Amino acid sequence: MITKIKLTFLFFACSISLQAQELLTKEQAVSSALDNNYGVKIANNAVTVAENNTSIFNTGFLPTLTGSAGANYSLDDSEVSFSDGRADAVLKGAESSSYNASVSLNYTLFDGLGRRYNYKRLKEQYQLSELQARETIEITILQLFSVYYNVAQLSDNLNALEETLNNTKDRLIRAEYQFEYGQNTKLEVLNAEVDINTDSINIINTKQDIKTAKRDLKLVLGEAYSDDFNVETEVEFTLQFQKESLFEKAKSRNVALLQTEKNIAISQLDINSGKSGYLPTVGLSGSYGWNRNNNNAASQVLSLIGTGLSAGVNLNWNLFDGGATITRVKNAKVNLETQKLQKESILLSIERDFNNAWDNYQNKLEIYNIQEKNIVTAQNNFDRTQEKFKIGQVNSIEFRQAQVNLLNAELSRNQAKFAAKLSELEVLQISGELLNVQF
Repeated sequence: MITKIKLTFLFFACSISLQAQELLTKEQAVSSALDNNYGVKIANNAVTVAENNTSIFNTGFLPTLTGSAGANYSLDDSEVSFSDGRADAVLKGAESSSYNASVSLNYTLFDGLGRRYNYKRLKEQYQLSELQARETIEITILQLFSVYYNVAQLSDNLNALEETLNNTKDRLIRAEYQFEYGQNTKLEVLNAEVDINTDSINIINTKQDIKTAKRDLKLVLGEAYSDDFNVETEVEFTLQFQKESLFEKAKSRNVALLQTEKNIAISQLDINSGKSGYLPTVGLSGSYGWNRNNNNAASQVLSLIGTGLSAGVNLNWNLFDGGATITRVKNAKVNLETQKLQKESILLSIERDFNNAWDNYQNKLEIYNIQEKNIVTAQNNFDRTQEKFKIGQVNSIEFRQAQVNLLNAELSRNQAKFAAKLSELEVLQISGELLNVQF
């Protein structure tokens, strides 16, 4: 009776503890990872830098305005001879000074279209950085769910182990009663105690694995939760596409392929930008200046103030730069060819990876369905064995075997369930649909 009271109290305490824990849903986990994961933050910063680079202030289309000013002061001893016949003079401590200020404006009218192609390149680079950030997000989500579902699987395993332990404890209570009334030997009690120890050790190890897995999950989330939390253990298989249509999406939306296409566009712009070196540049320049000179007594002019406005047009044409432009254009063409080859290689890799992921998903989904049916069989076998055990038609060894078979079936089902879900996510990632589904 005391043992029953202890078990009831333990179960009640565990129920209160579980209710006190926060439930971290899949949607909350994804949102937290996108907001707080350091890899995602770094990728978003790279996008911001690329966006800043596309500003008009970084394109060369605006003029440059320069201001300058200066002052000079001199103190001299001089001997002066005048050409108009005046007597020579000796000046001690003759002071003179000058001041100047100017504003200059320069604007390039034409630079061989180099600015235009560079601006287009910056926009393509910005879009490439967005694709790189998307790739980082997809990798982070896959990593997130790999850890999230690991916690979920361990949680399901823990529930199965605790149910097994409860059944073993009931068996111990029954064995103690039967031994007390002389219906069996002490061996049945000892066997039950050994199995309780085994089940308890399995629970202890699983709880430690859950703690470790939750720390891994917190690392991906980029947050440190002060309270413990639970995760959702139910999954839904949401893949609705047929294999052929999904493969067509993979050939048009796969993030690695889209990045290669952007690199091809950038290489084409590099060729055009390099060719701009064959053309001249035409620019405008203008300035406004102010000067003042305070001369010493040796000068015929004691003070001079001048202001002036000047403007001009200039043309520069690098007729031959030692072959640098020719080399730059040739290398850009080679880079373009390399990017095209990489695209063909990626297309082959996508086809292989997609087929492997699809077959892996179908295989694991079938295994999961079989494991679900196996649970029903194992549960029925355990229930019948348990009834026969209660009336003494099977011994404790047979009961334990049925119990272990049910536990193994539950653990295998849990593993198959989450393995199939992760395989589904891999298919969606390869096809470029990972960010378009509800988690």
